[in-house]
Amino acid sequence: EALRFKVYEPVLIVGQDKFSNLDIRVRVSGGGITSQIYAIRAAIAKSVVAYHGKYVDEHSKNELRAKLMGYDRNILVADPRRCEPKKYG
Repeated sequence: EALRFKVYEPVLIVGQDKFSNLDIRVRVSGGGITSQIYAIRAAIAKSVVAYHGKYVDEHSKNELRAKLMGYDRNILVADPRRCEPKKYG
């Protein structure tokens, strides 16, 4: 239940009115449930910023980007940490 709110964070931060004319479908595979939730959250946030940059105007894109980055930087910037391969020897 708590992870469900993580998916809705971009909507709650930016506001429902920015999503009024958007239809979003996200499909994820691989990883665990928590990492999939964070991937969905990042995909929604990035897609809204890209949509406003392409179809609305640059000022609203920068405004949305600043609002999302002020809340949590990991919404727009991916975490580069990966599992390190096993070292034999």
